[in-house]
Amino acid sequence: MRIRVRFSKTGKIRFSSHRDMARCWERALRRADLPVAITEGFSPRPKMHFGLALSTGHESLGEYLDIDLTEPEGSDLDLGALPERLTPFLPPGVDVETVSIIERSELSLQEAVTVCTWLIEIPGVSPEELESNVQTMLDATTLPVTRERKGKEVSDDIRPGIISLRVVGATPSDAPERGALLEAELATQPRSVRPSELLAAFDPPRNEGRVCRTHQWIITDGARREPIPAHATSRAPAEVGAR
Repeated sequence: MRIRVRFSKTGKIRFSSHRDMARCWERALRRADLPVAITEGFSPRPKMHFGLALSTGHESLGEYLDIDLTEPEGSDLDLGALPERLTPFLPPGVDVETVSIIERSELSLQEAVTVCTWLIEIPGVSPEELESNVQTMLDATTLPVTRERKGKEVSDDIRPGIISLRVVGATPSDAPERGALLEAELATQPRSVRPSELLAAFDPPRNEGRVCRTHQWIITDGARREPIPAHATSRAPAEVGAR
């Protein structure tokens, strides 16, 4: 039996790495006494399958984790009670929102998710000025960036990976520096576009403030859906964790 967990990661916990989060989840599953399946071999580990890694320093309102459970113990679990059962064993800022059973035949999260929506604070620029920058970006036919791959610098065109850009307004009043808020939909396949690469392609390049991944999308036959729909009580993007 495989379950998919949707959780948020906001506040100071954003400075933890992907590897640190994996350790936190291993500990939480053990303390919650869930019947998690274990790998075989000399170094047995819980059978967990994370989605797309979140860069250190970024927040998220929709992260996902697939967990394999043993049978028949897994079938007896109350899935509706799992968010309240797991969250107390996770660090402050990591909140389990909902849990759903999925088929083992489903594509992995890293294969299935092809687009992510980001909310990016850009300090030192007005919304009006950023609107002009965004239009220039969208009108461009190519946006070359230099990336490092296998120890070598290569040039890539990130324009095909920019699905949409929209200026939402000014940054929140509690932001360290006044600026503008940008919503960006960026592809993850065949090559992902990171928020930092997007801002580096602006003319002039823009600095990155607070960044939050608000959605991950699976697109099938032109229709998009999230790996698990957001819970009714999920927080809005403007209400991310305390600074």
